[in-house]
Amino acid sequence: MKDIIDKIKAELALRADESVMQSGLRFFKEDVKILGVKSAEVKHLAKSFYKEVKSYSKKEIFSLCETLLKSGIIEESFIACHWSYNLKDKYLPDDFEVFQRWVENYVTNWATCDTLCNHTVGDFLIAYPEFVQRLKSWAKSNNRWMRRASCVSLIIPAKNGLFLDDIFEISDLLMQDEEDLVRKGYGWMLKSACEKHEDEVFSYIIKNKSIMPRTALRYAIEKMPLERKKAAMGK
Repeated sequence: MKDIIDKIKAELALRADESVMQSGLRFFKEDVKILGVKSAEVKHLAKSFYKEVKSYSKKEIFSLCETLLKSGIIEESFIACHWSYNLKDKYLPDDFEVFQRWVENYVTNWATCDTLCNHTVGDFLIAYPEFVQRLKSWAKSNNRWMRRASCVSLIIPAKNGLFLDDIFEISDLLMQDEEDLVRKGYGWMLKSACEKHEDEVFSYIIKNKSIMPRTALRYAIEKMPLERKKAAMGK
């Protein structure tokens, strides 16, 4: 399987562009490893190389994903996330421990966090809703990426109207988090919940607006009608 990893690294290196790398770095406050490969090309490589591994067992593909994630290189992480999501029809309850290990040990930036959690973890939770309770321990973690993951994992389920009580509970846990990216994360989660439960989310925001940081509040109300935005932002 090492041959596949080596080929991926070689293809990414061929496509690396200094100007793309410098442009990408502007989106991160933390130090990140970026090769400078355009996202469309990364997606193409992910699809192309998946054809070579799709006959492998899920365990073998997850092992390859973990190797790619360990590198810390954003482009390699995106390929890992693409592959793990491709296996969504084969997810089993035990896979939660795999995904938790990945978030805890290999996620070091918002882009990898969101790509992995929006899709891989989000679809897992739709299939196995009993694991939503485990996100509440993520929300209490000292690891800021675990805390962001606790809410961005619920973006897709929230858009489908799922887990509203859990969304509010996680928002409560993260309400005054010190990290800006965590505040944006739960604000985004609340905004997503608005698609099916705007009235309930608006009531939650009004109840908590005196203690909710402005960053989270602005994200949460972004798609609400103007009058509701004014009410939420007013004193």
